[in-house]
Amino acid sequence: MKSIGFCKVVALIASTAIVSSASMASAREIAVIVKTVNSTYWQNVQKGAQSALKDAPGDQLTFQGPASESAIADQVNMVENAVNRHVAGIVLAPSDPDALVPVVKKAWEAHIPVVVIDSPLADSGKGFYQALLSTDNVKAGQLCAKALIDRIGSTGSIAVMSYIAGAGSEIGRVGGFTDYIKAHSSLSIVGPFYSQSQMATALNQTTDVLTSHPDLKGIFGANEPTAIGMGRALEQSGRAGKVVAVGFDGNEDLQNFVKNGTLAAIAVQGSFQMGKLGLETVVKLIDHQKVAKQIDTGVVLVTKKNIDSVDAKNVLY
Repeated sequence: MKSIGFCKVVALIASTAIVSSASMASAREIAVIVKTVNSTYWQNVQKGAQSALKDAPGDQLTFQGPASESAIADQVNMVENAVNRHVAGIVLAPSDPDALVPVVKKAWEAHIPVVVIDSPLADSGKGFYQALLSTDNVKAGQLCAKALIDRIGSTGSIAVMSYIAGAGSEIGRVGGFTDYIKAHSSLSIVGPFYSQSQMATALNQTTDVLTSHPDLKGIFGANEPTAIGMGRALEQSGRAGKVVAVGFDGNEDLQNFVKNGTLAAIAVQGSFQMGKLGLETVVKLIDHQKVAKQIDTGVVLVTKKNIDSVDAKNVLY
């Protein structure tokens, strides 16, 4: 009887250990760290990531980002803290291609899988993350340039309102735009001007550009807060609809600018999809499944004509 009782105790202890182990294994933290929490674009990425949790029961998501995209040191600290608390995986939208490399290397050394979204790391960091999910920003920039040329022709001057100099997405997006303009037109380019992803800064910069360049034919706003500031400056100056404007991203403000003709078009990334696929990809990596190294999450050019289409509604937020 004592022997049977002892066996029962051992079995109970073993059973408890298995349950505890399973509970611990299922309570995996996945850190989603974006460029800033103060943007509907990144909030839509968060919604996408949260939606993917339905297929990852037990996993926990933490969502962080600095107060602004230019607070690069704050983002580095967030990634470092995630590594130090031994999260199961990281989904990262790096604000700077170089500054984030050392801390992503720390994650790699700690065997924590990293999925990079939106903007690439520098080439020196390519070996330290397992997947990149992003818009092909060069192609997206080219799409915006073509949209502008189609509407204003190939002569005159245009302005480029950009955001963070040196950010991976900015390099591809604005580079693709300006290269296409130079290759396919005789348009002269004013700028780029860098708003630091601050709407108020973009508004003031655009107002100054419109004042100093009264013959400006077109203007490009390269991300959400910059394009919003640009649109407001056009409206306040009475130049809305007179200067052909193309923006980037697709929140409610930008949709309204398209509907009322302030913006001729907006290039909209699949931000929800980026968050959803980012989380799904890191879960696969945690579970030791193979994933593609690079995934293009696409872009849709939205105009007044197609804003109510299925394709547009799938990306607008």
